[in-house]
Amino acid sequence: MPQEAEQSLPLVRSLPNRIPCHVFFFNRSPRVVLPVWINFRGEPQHFLQIQPWMYLRMTTYVGHPWMFRDAQSDDPMRVNGKELYLPREQNARSQMSLVNITLPVFTLRERCLQVVRKYVSAKDFPRLEITRTLQEDLADKPSLQRDLQCIARRVEQRLLQERQQERQQDYSGAHER
Repeated sequence: MPQEAEQSLPLVRSLPNRIPCHVFFFNRSPRVVLPVWINFRGEPQHFLQIQPWMYLRMTTYVGHPWMFRDAQSDDPMRVNGKELYLPREQNARSQMSLVNITLPVFTLRERCLQVVRKYVSAKDFPRLEITRTLQEDLADKPSLQRDLQCIARRVEQRLLQERQQERQQDYSGAHER
């Protein structure tokens, strides 16, 4: 039974661990950033906002994932060039780890959607003289939950690929003997 409960938990979640990591979450962007810890049930937990060019000193733990969002628009930010920060044991060995939060490189389309969302009320999107697909894209705001689900799908695909490769190696090794 415990195995069934464990399987229903999302792949992207904090794992029980007591190895501390001391980090500086450094906001290297002109936007206010919202740090989000993914708890043991895979639920996002928001922390104190980090002002532009400021940092938040934090003690976290190995295996505890963090994401960072634009506090105003909920757009995803990059953390050390990735969409997720996952402290590892080598981070725990150093006294303090510097974790850089930056803006991603947006496509021109993404950036235009951000600007329109900022200056035009959502109720006015249908009134804009643009194609219906652009109106739908405007209404489809960034979503932390959706981003977590996408990351989980990629992790699951990677695990399945690794499992297939292991099976192929086992199969090849058995036939070589």
